[in-house]
Amino acid sequence: MLELYYGCLIGGILFAVAVLIFGDLLHLHGPDFFDPTVIGGWITTFGGVGVLLTTYTELGLVATAVLAALAGIVLSFLVYFFYVKPMKKVENSTGFSLQDLAGKLCEVSVTVPEQGFGEVLVKVGAGLTNQIAASFDREIIPAGMKAVIVEVKDDVLYVSAYEEVE
Repeated sequence: MLELYYGCLIGGILFAVAVLIFGDLLHLHGPDFFDPTVIGGWITTFGGVGVLLTTYTELGLVATAVLAALAGIVLSFLVYFFYVKPMKKVENSTGFSLQDLAGKLCEVSVTVPEQGFGEVLVKVGAGLTNQIAASFDREIIPAGMKAVIVEVKDDVLYVSAYEEVE
């Protein structure tokens, strides 16, 4: 039985490495509880606890297997409720569409001339992006000034100076 426990321990560790490298390919469709992290955690815990109980206690074969399985189940529940489930809710994408920027505030980083192009800094999600900008009103907008994106056309943001009203 010790060989089974060592096999589960080593197999679980290899499974964890495989999930780390090929995680998206190994995702099982179904309940979140069947996430590879939870399954791998159970296998590894079952093997590890089985090795420890077999080596350091005088428990019988069945008692060792039951305790190792219970330890795996407890740890799997903890991993699921305190790691997997919360992480499913915090996904943050850095992808965005230029069309979604219309109406957003930005800061001019390179002066936008009357005709021609400058550059603006726009907050998107958790980060910032620099984009090519032109003046919507055909007025100079100096660097450091706030602007509002009026429209997006041909991958260029057309901006107007933004002045806060107090």
